[in-house]
Amino acid sequence: MTKLIAVILLLASCQVLFCAVHKTPVRPSIISRSEWGANAPKSTLRNLAEEPAPFVIIHHSASDSCTTRAICQARVRSFQNHHMNQKGWKDIGYNFLVGEDGNIYEGRGWGKHGAHSTPYNSKSIGICMIGNFVGHNPSAAAIKAVKDLIEYGVTLGKIQENYTLLGHRQTTSTSCPGDSLYQLIQTWPHWSSI
Repeated sequence: MTKLIAVILLLASCQVLFCAVHKTPVRPSIISRSEWGANAPKSTLRNLAEEPAPFVIIHHSASDSCTTRAICQARVRSFQNHHMNQKGWKDIGYNFLVGEDGNIYEGRGWGKHGAHSTPYNSKSIGICMIGNFVGHNPSAAAIKAVKDLIEYGVTLGKIQENYTLLGHRQTTSTSCPGDSLYQLIQTWPHWSSI
């Protein structure tokens, strides 16, 4: 009987260790490019020079927010059109965008060189929160979505485990991601004053 209990305990501890090491990532709600109606890039997008990405850069769109999928998709399409047609970029600048509906909208996606923060485009994942967060924080659903996306990226091996989190204003002369959001991200794990 003692041997049976010992074997059961050994198997249980192996199960716990195996599950801890081989954690299955929980995929957050990511709306694909085809689902939000993206245009094809003007040309092939470069891959990141450093992958997994050592940096995550947080932005805000400095626009109206969105609280429904339909409105968020329309906003993301308008950002893509602006980036491609007015700025002359190959595609939307961000890797991902997050609405206050709690959904994540695929921009350039994982592993792609962005157009969101010039000195960091080749070594970061750029995440834009849709809205203007100068005087207030994004919704709880949007905050959770960003945190879940970052955790998912780490689990997938697309973001380094010891990544550095920055606000856009830390990488160039801008007020982005807004005063309130910038103060908020300073409380998140991995934020650095550089």
